[in-house]
Amino acid sequence: MAVFAGQGDARRSMALLWRAGAVPAGDAGGRPGPKPALTLDMIVGAAIAVADEHGMAALSMRAVGERLGRTAMALYTYVPGKGELLDLMYDQVLAELPTGYDLGAGWRAAVSAWARDLCELYLRHPWMLQVSQVRPVLGPNEYAMLDTLLSLLRVTGLDREPLRSLVGTLFHFVRGSAATIAESRQAEAATGVGDREWWLDRAGSLQEVAPDFADRFPQVVWLDSVPPPPRPAEPGPYLEQAARRTFQAGLDLILDGAEAAR
Repeated sequence: MAVFAGQGDARRSMALLWRAGAVPAGDAGGRPGPKPALTLDMIVGAAIAVADEHGMAALSMRAVGERLGRTAMALYTYVPGKGELLDLMYDQVLAELPTGYDLGAGWRAAVSAWARDLCELYLRHPWMLQVSQVRPVLGPNEYAMLDTLLSLLRVTGLDREPLRSLVGTLFHFVRGSAATIAESRQAEAATGVGDREWWLDRAGSLQEVAPDFADRFPQVVWLDSVPPPPRPAEPGPYLEQAARRTFQAGLDLILDGAEAAR
């Protein structure tokens, strides 16, 4: 189920994301007196850890408070609610991405590195894949990610409109690929059945229930009539290996299209 960002108070969320305006209530800042036991960064970091370890469903102000040894009420001094906290979490994780890439090997190599880094970020924090992209967080790290990609793609010389389309295509492609890889990692644990066993069982059954398969689906049969070339052993589940190969092949095709559009 998708979770939508930007559900908290707009002004409060934006002020927290950009660390703008007044210091969050309860933070002594530069004022005299004892400093608070918590900070906004501590709360966001704890929330990310909860989501990383237990998934989005386990995220709550109470769970974050317990991780910090505090009550949920103690967190509201810094963060108005879960909506604002989710925005902060999402943007903070994006800070793990590099903000610069070497263009010495060309823009394609740099964009490929950017795409792989974003894919791996999603896999380190798979709960991010549940945060809908329909309404962006609009935080500084989200803009830094976009600015970094644009700095690489502007080398292509593409005009603004095709460049916008290319950016959108890359984001959707990387996110979808990461979701497939993440699900491939979860499948065996969730079902108790390995990838190869699952496919072998169903392939055998398919021959029994659809003996006329070749006549009904000739193009599928044509595609599979020649097996793919042998590949060296790769780490990870079988489906993850296939998804990663598809990711690289698809990325190459997208960049081929960008090259042709120049």
